[in-house]
Amino acid sequence: MAWTDERVELLKKLWAEGLSASQIAGRIGGVSRNAVIGKVHRLGLSGRATTTRMKSHRPRPRMAQSAAKRPQKARFAQVGNPALRALYQPDAEPFVPAQEELVIPLKERKSIQTLAECHCRWPIGDPQAPDFHFCGKTKVAGLPYCEFHARRAYQPPQTRRRDPAPAPQPAAIEADAPSKGPKVDA
Repeated sequence: MAWTDERVELLKKLWAEGLSASQIAGRIGGVSRNAVIGKVHRLGLSGRATTTRMKSHRPRPRMAQSAAKRPQKARFAQVGNPALRALYQPDAEPFVPAQEELVIPLKERKSIQTLAECHCRWPIGDPQAPDFHFCGKTKVAGLPYCEFHARRAYQPPQTRRRDPAPAPQPAAIEADAPSKGPKVDA
């Protein structure tokens, strides 16, 4: 379908009347909504006539009014230096410094080229720095890390503070469940 002069004039007229692109495409026939939008854009027809539907919109409640009703939650939980947080926030958790890294002797340090299947793959240092290396100690079977780094990487999940009741133990669940074995008539 080509845009003839008659179709372009009809498009301009319908656009000025405030019809939607879908309505215009239906009236012209043989063109899609996207074709109408593209032609309107190429023609530079940006001004629209207002319709009754556009004039009769309901005013939306302002966000400032609804925000005043409920207290705002802090966006960032950590404010300031964590080492000094206890001084200005007494109810905050105490600062826990990072764990000390193992000191690996120079002869035992492994680069990516010297790392073997049996070596710990824990990265130490900045990968962009020349002294970057891997731990290289003997790894735990089934894990990519040595015992020290496996403890750091695979920590048990923390218990939630807000849980009102502790989770049931697996043994208690099994004792309460009916037996699924074959029934024996006596």
